[in-house]
Amino acid sequence: MLAWLDPAHRRPLQVIAALAVATLLAAVAFMTVGAKGQWDFVLPFRGTKLAAMALVAYAIAVSTVLFQTVTANRILTPSIMGLDSLYILIQTSLVFAVGSSRVTTLGPQALFLTQCAAMIAFSWMLYRTLFSGRMQSLHPVLLVGLVLGVLFRSLSNLMQRIMAPNEFVVLQDRLFANFNTVHSDVLLISAVALVAATLLGWRHLRTFDVLALGRDAAISLGVDYKATVTLILVIVSVLVSVSTALVGPVTFFGLLIASLAYQITGSSKHIHVLPVAILLAILTLVGGQIVLERVFAFETALSIIIEFAGGIAFIILTLRSAQR
Repeated sequence: MLAWLDPAHRRPLQVIAALAVATLLAAVAFMTVGAKGQWDFVLPFRGTKLAAMALVAYAIAVSTVLFQTVTANRILTPSIMGLDSLYILIQTSLVFAVGSSRVTTLGPQALFLTQCAAMIAFSWMLYRTLFSGRMQSLHPVLLVGLVLGVLFRSLSNLMQRIMAPNEFVVLQDRLFANFNTVHSDVLLISAVALVAATLLGWRHLRTFDVLALGRDAAISLGVDYKATVTLILVIVSVLVSVSTALVGPVTFFGLLIASLAYQITGSSKHIHVLPVAILLAILTLVGGQIVLERVFAFETALSIIIEFAGGIAFIILTLRSAQR
Protein backbone atom coordinates (compact mmCIF):
# COMPACT_ATOMS: atom_id res chain seq x y z
CA MET A 1 0.00 0.00 0.00
CA LEU A 2 2.85 2.38 0.75
CA ALA A 3 4.07 2.04 -2.83
CA TRP A 4 0.83 3.57 -4.10
CA LEU A 5 1.38 6.59 -1.85
CA ASP A 6 4.63 7.37 -3.60
CA PRO A 7 4.40 10.41 -5.95
CA ALA A 8 5.64 8.27 -8.84
CA HIS A 9 2.44 6.21 -8.51
CA ARG A 10 0.13 8.97 -7.31
CA ARG A 11 0.55 11.28 -10.30
CA PRO A 12 -0.40 8.69 -12.97
CA LEU A 13 -3.46 7.69 -10.93
CA GLN A 14 -4.52 11.32 -10.61
CA VAL A 15 -4.11 11.84 -14.35
CA ILE A 16 -6.12 8.69 -15.11
CA ALA A 17 -8.90 9.76 -12.73
CA ALA A 18 -9.09 13.28 -14.20
CA LEU A 19 -9.15 11.97 -17.76
CA ALA A 20 -11.80 9.40 -16.87
CA VAL A 21 -14.08 12.13 -15.50
CA ALA A 22 -13.45 14.38 -18.52
CA THR A 23 -14.10 11.50 -20.93
CA LEU A 24 -17.34 10.59 -19.16
CA LEU A 25 -18.55 14.20 -19.31
CA ALA A 26 -17.64 14.41 -23.01
CA ALA A 27 -19.56 11.18 -23.69
CA VAL A 28 -22.64 12.47 -21.84
CA ALA A 29 -22.44 15.78 -23.74
CA PHE A 30 -22.14 13.97 -27.05
CA MET A 31 -25.22 11.86 -26.30
CA THR A 32 -27.43 14.73 -25.05
CA VAL A 33 -26.35 18.15 -26.38
CA GLY A 34 -28.59 19.33 -29.21
CA ALA A 35 -30.67 16.16 -29.12
CA LYS A 36 -34.04 16.61 -30.81
CA GLY A 37 -36.79 14.14 -31.59
CA GLN A 38 -37.46 10.76 -30.09
CA TRP A 39 -34.89 9.45 -27.62
CA ASP A 40 -35.39 5.88 -28.83
CA PHE A 41 -33.88 7.03 -32.13
CA VAL A 42 -31.34 9.56 -30.86
CA LEU A 43 -29.68 7.33 -28.27
CA PRO A 44 -29.01 4.30 -30.56
CA PHE A 45 -27.89 6.58 -33.41
CA ARG A 46 -25.45 8.56 -31.30
CA GLY A 47 -24.52 5.51 -29.25
CA THR A 48 -23.31 3.70 -32.37
CA LYS A 49 -21.05 6.61 -33.28
CA LEU A 50 -19.80 6.89 -29.69
CA ALA A 51 -19.00 3.18 -29.61
CA ALA A 52 -17.16 3.44 -32.92
CA MET A 53 -15.06 6.34 -31.66
CA ALA A 54 -14.26 4.51 -28.43
CA LEU A 55 -13.19 1.34 -30.25
CA VAL A 56 -11.05 3.22 -32.76
CA ALA A 57 -9.49 5.34 -30.01
CA TYR A 58 -8.67 2.24 -27.99
CA ALA A 59 -7.16 0.41 -30.96
CA ILE A 60 -5.03 3.32 -32.15
CA ALA A 61 -3.79 4.29 -28.68
CA VAL A 62 -2.78 0.76 -27.65
CA SER A 63 -1.25 -0.17 -31.01
CA THR A 64 0.85 3.01 -31.18
CA VAL A 65 2.19 2.73 -27.63
CA LEU A 66 3.09 -0.94 -28.09
CA PHE A 67 4.63 -0.33 -31.51
CA GLN A 68 6.81 2.44 -30.10
CA THR A 69 7.83 0.08 -27.31
CA VAL A 70 8.92 -2.68 -29.64
CA THR A 71 10.76 -0.30 -32.00
CA ALA A 72 12.27 1.82 -29.17
CA ASN A 73 11.30 4.91 -31.15
CA ARG A 74 8.61 7.41 -30.14
CA ILE A 75 8.22 9.07 -33.54
CA LEU A 76 7.12 5.88 -35.33
CA THR A 77 3.56 4.66 -35.76
CA PRO A 78 2.19 1.36 -37.10
CA SER A 79 1.34 3.13 -40.36
CA ILE A 80 4.99 2.67 -41.37
CA MET A 81 4.15 -1.02 -41.89
CA GLY A 82 2.04 -0.09 -44.92
CA LEU A 83 -1.36 -1.18 -43.57
CA ASP A 84 -2.96 2.19 -44.33
CA SER A 85 -1.62 2.01 -47.87
CA LEU A 86 -2.94 -1.54 -48.22
CA TYR A 87 -6.39 -0.36 -47.12
CA ILE A 88 -6.30 2.39 -49.75
CA LEU A 89 -5.23 -0.15 -52.38
CA ILE A 90 -8.09 -2.49 -51.43
CA GLN A 91 -10.67 0.28 -51.62
CA THR A 92 -9.28 1.61 -54.90
CA SER A 93 -9.13 -1.86 -56.44
CA LEU A 94 -12.74 -2.59 -55.51
CA VAL A 95 -14.06 0.65 -56.99
CA PHE A 96 -11.84 0.26 -60.06
CA ALA A 97 -12.81 -3.37 -60.69
CA VAL A 98 -16.55 -3.51 -59.96
CA GLY A 99 -17.60 0.15 -59.76
CA SER A 100 -18.74 2.31 -56.87
CA SER A 101 -22.41 1.33 -57.26
CA ARG A 102 -21.67 -2.35 -56.68
CA VAL A 103 -19.20 -1.65 -53.86
CA THR A 104 -21.89 0.22 -51.92
CA THR A 105 -24.18 -2.81 -52.20
CA LEU A 106 -21.65 -5.17 -50.64
CA GLY A 107 -22.51 -6.36 -47.16
CA PRO A 108 -20.67 -4.34 -44.48
CA GLN A 109 -19.72 -7.47 -42.55
CA ALA A 110 -18.23 -9.24 -45.56
CA LEU A 111 -16.33 -6.14 -46.63
CA PHE A 112 -15.06 -5.53 -43.11
CA LEU A 113 -13.89 -9.11 -42.63
CA THR A 114 -12.23 -9.18 -46.06
CA GLN A 115 -10.27 -6.01 -45.36
CA CYS A 116 -9.23 -7.18 -41.89
CA ALA A 117 -8.18 -10.59 -43.19
CA ALA A 118 -6.11 -9.04 -45.99
CA MET A 119 -4.27 -6.63 -43.67
CA ILE A 120 -3.64 -9.24 -40.96
CA ALA A 121 -2.41 -11.77 -43.54
CA PHE A 122 -0.07 -9.17 -45.03
CA SER A 123 1.36 -8.35 -41.62
CA TRP A 124 1.78 -12.00 -40.70
CA MET A 125 3.64 -12.80 -43.93
CA LEU A 126 5.87 -9.79 -43.39
CA TYR A 127 6.75 -10.79 -39.84
CA ARG A 128 7.05 -14.48 -40.65
CA THR A 129 9.38 -13.88 -43.58
CA LEU A 130 11.64 -11.16 -42.18
CA PHE A 131 11.60 -11.75 -38.43
CA SER A 132 12.42 -15.44 -38.36
CA GLY A 133 16.16 -15.37 -38.97
CA ARG A 134 18.97 -15.49 -36.49
CA MET A 135 19.46 -11.74 -36.42
CA GLN A 136 15.91 -11.16 -35.10
CA SER A 137 15.99 -7.50 -36.09
CA LEU A 138 12.97 -5.32 -36.77
CA HIS A 139 14.82 -3.06 -39.18
CA PRO A 140 14.23 -5.27 -42.28
CA VAL A 141 10.55 -5.53 -41.34
CA LEU A 142 10.19 -1.76 -41.08
CA LEU A 143 12.12 -1.08 -44.28
CA VAL A 144 10.22 -3.64 -46.34
CA GLY A 145 6.91 -2.44 -44.89
CA LEU A 146 7.79 1.13 -45.82
CA VAL A 147 8.75 0.14 -49.36
CA LEU A 148 5.61 -1.95 -49.84
CA GLY A 149 3.53 0.94 -48.51
CA VAL A 150 5.00 3.19 -51.22
CA LEU A 151 4.27 0.49 -53.80
CA PHE A 152 0.65 0.15 -52.65
CA ARG A 153 0.12 3.90 -52.81
CA SER A 154 1.69 4.08 -56.28
CA LEU A 155 -0.63 1.35 -57.57
CA SER A 156 -3.60 3.13 -55.97
CA ASN A 157 -2.62 6.43 -57.59
CA LEU A 158 -2.30 4.73 -60.97
CA MET A 159 -5.82 3.30 -60.79
CA GLN A 160 -7.22 6.57 -59.45
CA ARG A 161 -5.81 8.50 -62.40
CA ILE A 162 -7.48 6.32 -65.01
CA MET A 163 -10.87 5.76 -63.35
CA ALA A 164 -13.94 7.82 -64.16
CA PRO A 165 -14.31 11.15 -62.31
CA ASN A 166 -17.57 10.09 -60.65
CA GLU A 167 -15.98 6.90 -59.39
CA PHE A 168 -13.02 8.88 -58.06
CA VAL A 169 -15.30 11.20 -56.07
CA VAL A 170 -17.00 8.23 -54.42
CA LEU A 171 -13.63 6.65 -53.69
CA GLN A 172 -12.30 9.80 -52.04
CA ASP A 173 -15.15 9.73 -49.54
CA ARG A 174 -14.23 6.16 -48.61
CA LEU A 175 -10.55 6.99 -48.03
CA PHE A 176 -11.16 9.44 -45.16
CA ALA A 177 -11.93 8.18 -41.68
CA ASN A 178 -15.69 8.41 -41.17
CA PHE A 179 -17.49 7.81 -37.87
CA ASN A 180 -20.97 8.53 -39.18
CA THR A 181 -21.62 5.39 -41.26
CA VAL A 182 -20.61 2.55 -38.95
CA HIS A 183 -22.89 -0.49 -38.76
CA SER A 184 -23.71 -1.98 -35.37
CA ASP A 185 -23.00 -5.54 -36.57
CA VAL A 186 -19.48 -4.53 -37.58
CA LEU A 187 -19.01 -2.86 -34.20
CA LEU A 188 -19.72 -6.14 -32.45
CA ILE A 189 -17.11 -7.97 -34.53
CA SER A 190 -14.60 -5.20 -33.85
CA ALA A 191 -15.26 -5.33 -30.10
CA VAL A 192 -14.71 -9.09 -30.02
CA ALA A 193 -11.40 -8.72 -31.89
CA LEU A 194 -10.19 -5.96 -29.57
CA VAL A 195 -11.12 -7.95 -26.46
CA ALA A 196 -9.22 -10.96 -27.80
CA ALA A 197 -6.13 -8.83 -28.51
CA THR A 198 -6.37 -7.24 -25.06
CA LEU A 199 -6.56 -10.59 -23.28
CA LEU A 200 -3.59 -11.76 -25.33
CA GLY A 201 -1.35 -8.95 -24.17
CA TRP A 202 -2.69 -7.83 -20.78
CA ARG A 203 -0.74 -10.32 -18.66
CA HIS A 204 2.52 -9.36 -20.38
CA LEU A 205 2.52 -5.66 -19.40
CA ARG A 206 5.50 -6.06 -17.05
CA THR A 207 7.39 -7.87 -19.79
CA PHE A 208 6.64 -4.96 -22.12
CA ASP A 209 8.16 -2.61 -19.52
CA VAL A 210 11.37 -4.62 -19.61
CA LEU A 211 11.32 -4.73 -23.41
CA ALA A 212 11.17 -0.92 -23.46
CA LEU A 213 14.68 -0.89 -21.96
CA GLY A 214 16.07 -2.13 -25.26
CA ARG A 215 16.79 -5.44 -26.97
CA ASP A 216 20.08 -6.22 -25.22
CA ALA A 217 18.82 -5.24 -21.77
CA ALA A 218 15.62 -7.25 -22.22
CA ILE A 219 17.50 -10.37 -23.30
CA SER A 220 19.96 -10.04 -20.41
CA LEU A 221 17.02 -9.82 -17.98
CA GLY A 222 15.56 -13.08 -19.26
CA VAL A 223 12.93 -11.86 -21.74
CA ASP A 224 12.23 -14.10 -24.72
CA TYR A 225 12.81 -11.29 -27.19
CA LYS A 226 11.56 -12.98 -30.34
CA ALA A 227 8.38 -14.34 -28.75
CA THR A 228 7.56 -11.04 -27.03
CA VAL A 229 8.16 -8.94 -30.13
CA THR A 230 6.11 -11.34 -32.23
CA LEU A 231 3.28 -11.13 -29.71
CA ILE A 232 3.30 -7.33 -29.82
CA LEU A 233 3.41 -7.27 -33.62
CA VAL A 234 0.43 -9.63 -33.80
CA ILE A 235 -1.55 -7.47 -31.35
CA VAL A 236 -0.64 -4.30 -33.25
CA SER A 237 -1.63 -5.88 -36.57
CA VAL A 238 -5.05 -6.91 -35.25
CA LEU A 239 -5.74 -3.53 -33.65
CA VAL A 240 -4.65 -1.47 -36.64
CA SER A 241 -6.47 -3.72 -39.11
CA VAL A 242 -9.73 -3.54 -37.16
CA SER A 243 -9.49 0.22 -36.68
CA THR A 244 -8.65 0.91 -40.31
CA ALA A 245 -11.31 -1.42 -41.70
CA LEU A 246 -13.90 0.05 -39.32
CA VAL A 247 -13.63 3.76 -40.15
CA GLY A 248 -10.62 4.27 -42.44
CA PRO A 249 -6.97 5.29 -42.01
CA VAL A 250 -5.93 7.80 -39.35
CA THR A 251 -2.17 8.09 -39.75
CA PHE A 252 -0.88 10.62 -37.21
CA PHE A 253 -3.54 10.38 -34.52
CA GLY A 254 -1.71 7.66 -32.60
CA LEU A 255 1.53 9.63 -32.62
CA LEU A 256 -0.20 12.66 -31.15
CA ILE A 257 -1.94 10.65 -28.44
CA ALA A 258 1.10 8.58 -27.44
CA SER A 259 3.32 11.66 -27.19
CA LEU A 260 0.82 13.48 -24.97
CA ALA A 261 0.31 10.36 -22.83
CA TYR A 262 4.00 10.01 -22.03
CA GLN A 263 4.33 13.71 -21.24
CA ILE A 264 1.40 14.09 -18.86
CA THR A 265 1.68 10.69 -17.18
CA GLY A 266 5.19 11.14 -15.85
CA SER A 267 5.74 7.40 -16.07
CA SER A 268 6.95 4.96 -18.70
CA LYS A 269 5.14 1.93 -17.26
CA HIS A 270 2.56 0.48 -19.60
CA ILE A 271 0.03 0.02 -16.81
CA HIS A 272 0.02 3.83 -16.51
CA VAL A 273 0.67 4.98 -20.09
CA LEU A 274 -1.89 2.75 -21.81
CA PRO A 275 -4.96 3.90 -19.79
CA VAL A 276 -3.92 7.54 -20.19
CA ALA A 277 -3.42 7.10 -23.95
CA ILE A 278 -6.79 5.35 -24.31
CA LEU A 279 -8.69 8.00 -22.34
CA LEU A 280 -6.91 10.80 -24.20
CA ALA A 281 -7.80 9.23 -27.54
CA ILE A 282 -11.47 8.81 -26.63
CA LEU A 283 -11.66 12.34 -25.21
CA THR A 284 -10.04 13.79 -28.33
CA LEU A 285 -12.32 11.98 -30.77
CA VAL A 286 -15.53 12.61 -28.83
CA GLY A 287 -14.66 16.23 -28.07
CA GLY A 288 -13.56 16.81 -31.65
CA GLN A 289 -16.80 15.33 -32.98
CA ILE A 290 -18.84 17.60 -30.70
CA VAL A 291 -16.99 20.66 -31.98
CA LEU A 292 -17.29 19.42 -35.56
CA GLU A 293 -21.06 18.97 -35.28
CA ARG A 294 -21.94 22.01 -33.15
CA VAL A 295 -19.42 24.60 -34.32
CA PHE A 296 -18.40 23.67 -37.87
CA ALA A 297 -21.75 22.04 -38.81
CA PHE A 298 -20.04 19.11 -40.56
CA GLU A 299 -18.27 21.45 -43.01
CA THR A 300 -15.08 19.41 -42.69
CA ALA A 301 -14.02 15.92 -41.63
CA LEU A 302 -12.78 15.12 -38.14
CA SER A 303 -9.95 13.03 -39.58
CA ILE A 304 -8.59 16.05 -41.47
CA ILE A 305 -8.33 18.08 -38.26
CA ILE A 306 -6.71 15.15 -36.45
CA GLU A 307 -4.22 14.53 -39.24
CA PHE A 308 -3.30 18.23 -39.29
CA ALA A 309 -2.63 18.30 -35.53
CA GLY A 310 -0.83 14.95 -35.64
CA GLY A 311 1.34 16.06 -38.55
CA ILE A 312 2.44 19.14 -36.61
CA ALA A 313 3.24 16.95 -33.60
CA PHE A 314 5.29 14.64 -35.83
CA ILE A 315 7.33 17.57 -37.18
CA ILE A 316 7.96 18.90 -33.67
CA LEU A 317 9.06 15.50 -32.36
CA THR A 318 11.33 14.96 -35.36
CA LEU A 319 13.00 18.34 -34.86
CA ARG A 320 13.45 17.69 -31.14
CA SER A 321 15.05 14.29 -31.74
CA ALA A 322 17.38 15.80 -34.32
CA GLN A 323 18.56 18.41 -31.81
CA ARG A 324 19.50 15.79 -29.20
